[in-house]
Amino acid sequence: MDGRHGQNQGHEPGEATQSTADMTAFVQNLLQQMQTRFQTMSDSIITKIDEMGSRIDELERSIGELTKEMGVEVSQANALPPSSTQSGTPK
Repeated sequence: MDGRHGQNQGHEPGEATQSTADMTAFVQNLLQQMQTRFQTMSDSIITKIDEMGSRIDELERSIGELTKEMGVEVSQANALPPSSTQSGTPK
């Protein structure tokens, strides 16, 4: 047994070095893939946030325009004589 144990020890440092190099390369590759995916997702999220900001700005403009139109219509309705807006018999 001692002879085989000595042989295994002779091969282990080279195998351990190769295994460590393989593991290091694997981890580096995995980290690179994760970084690339993270960057892609980050860019996508930023683009969607920008699009939503533009839509919100457009919605605010539309609401402002509607408010102005409603303000004009309300002012015109208030300018009508009271008798024309009320139905009923004369007093």
